[in-house]
Amino acid sequence: MIRNFQEHAANERTFLAWIRTATAVVGFGLAIGRLGDQLPSPWTEIAMLISGGLVILLAYLRMRSKQREIDSTTEQAREERPFDLLLLALVCSMFALIGFFTLHLV
Repeated sequence: MIRNFQEHAANERTFLAWIRTATAVVGFGLAIGRLGDQLPSPWTEIAMLISGGLVILLAYLRMRSKQREIDSTTEQAREERPFDLLLLALVCSMFALIGFFTLHLV
């Protein structure tokens, strides 16, 4: 049996939730951009894809960091990690890009 299995499983589920969130937001944003009569700028679509990729990369780095924290034998203080703040900022920026797409279509 894997030591701290429940914590590792929860960590993996959190990582997969970030993947689903990034995929859904990027897919939704790109779909909204295609609904209008005119095509959106390719730069906004590229920005949406890059921000989704960054969310996935940061989520992976966060998962690896949490794995090391779970496996360590020393007690560590709970603190905010830069990964958590960057992930929040990137998800907010993806929602802003979706808003930009929506306003662009109107």
